[in-house]
Amino acid sequence: MFEKIKNKAFADTQERFDTLVGRTTTIYGRLVLLDSVRIDGKVLGNIETAPGNKISVAIGPTGEVTGDITAHRVLVAGKVDGNIYAAERVEFHKDSLVNGDISYGSISVEHGARLLGMIVQNKSAAQSANRALAAIQNAQTKS
Repeated sequence: MFEKIKNKAFADTQERFDTLVGRTTTIYGRLVLLDSVRIDGKVLGNIETAPGNKISVAIGPTGEVTGDITAHRVLVAGKVDGNIYAAERVEFHKDSLVNGDISYGSISVEHGARLLGMIVQNKSAAQSANRALAAIQNAQTKS
């Protein structure tokens, strides 16, 4: 009847990753992405995507990033030592470790994730949430 909760780092995600940085790979330098990437190795440098592109960056359980990450969606199961700027969504899976500030549209944090830094919602996401709340309140007062 009820399914037992298992350790589901990224196995069941709907994300499609066109690029994979393997666990034995270390990249030194800035990554500018045109497609989504999953990092199971190490990246020592910033990871960037063009504004408006719906590109995801996933850091697997063995992945480590030392640098800032700017993307549409960021999923972390490993370690990040730098700031994260997620236009739409950021997810922190259990055992993830982030040392840096986080800017997000929406956020998901599993029990066991460690976040060391400021956590701030994007202005555009906050404005959308305020408009939605105002619409709900307006509909309730008319009832």
